[in-house]
Amino acid sequence: MDLGLDGKTAVVLASTGGLGLAVARALAREGARVAISGRDPARLGRALAELKAAGGAAESLHGDELDVTDGTGLVRHLEATRERWGGVDVLVLNAGGPPPAAAADASDADLDRAFELTFKSAVRATRTVLPWMRERRFGRVIALTSLSVRQPIPDLVHSNAMRAALTGYLKTLASEVAADGVLVNTVCTGMFATDRLAELFEARARKSGRTPEEEAQLATAAIPVGRLGDPDELAELVAFLASERSSFLAGVSIPIDGGALRSLF
Repeated sequence: MDLGLDGKTAVVLASTGGLGLAVARALAREGARVAISGRDPARLGRALAELKAAGGAAESLHGDELDVTDGTGLVRHLEATRERWGGVDVLVLNAGGPPPAAAADASDADLDRAFELTFKSAVRATRTVLPWMRERRFGRVIALTSLSVRQPIPDLVHSNAMRAALTGYLKTLASEVAADGVLVNTVCTGMFATDRLAELFEARARKSGRTPEEEAQLATAAIPVGRLGDPDELAELVAFLASERSSFLAGVSIPIDGGALRSLF
């Protein structure tokens, strides 16, 4: 299926590893011009090299060292992408996950950090690109959230709260901009084999007394398909949502979790 992404410009935030890099790779394979970003310059360089090795043309790739909580830097990254390629057609919202914590232990400082990282950065990025998308009568805003927006995950209160807030914001926005050709959707990610998930298993192990490997086995046992997800599997879904083929999807939150979610909707 031709997704119609050839020549489109995509910005994928927090994309030097894990799910973000997998999404950038999928979009580049479809012929999109892709701007990536991350906090670590060494990881940024490796990510750009990987995208080139996977078939991305050098002139169709761009990377900036960026912490998404730096509002000035974030806007500068988006504006630089627009200046380089004439616009932003696809914005993939992503950020590193907040640290684990129980609800009763959430401090003001940690809540503020989670708000800046998970919620405010996404709103700021979306608000920046929306006028450009509306002017061109085409845009895709896709947020990588979590199953926690439907089924809170124990000891991840910051993620549970902020991703739910972001989902509410984007659902509201979706109905406001769909008539302008801008489609806003979210992807509720389950457990994928990433460094972030390995860190969560280590955190659980410190609390439970089990090993990280045992925690991984317990988590996998709760997934009906019997395994963790491959980041490329999520990336293919995002590529579809970014494409011209997703033209009647707006304001939806799609779980991709191997069947782990227990709710009906």
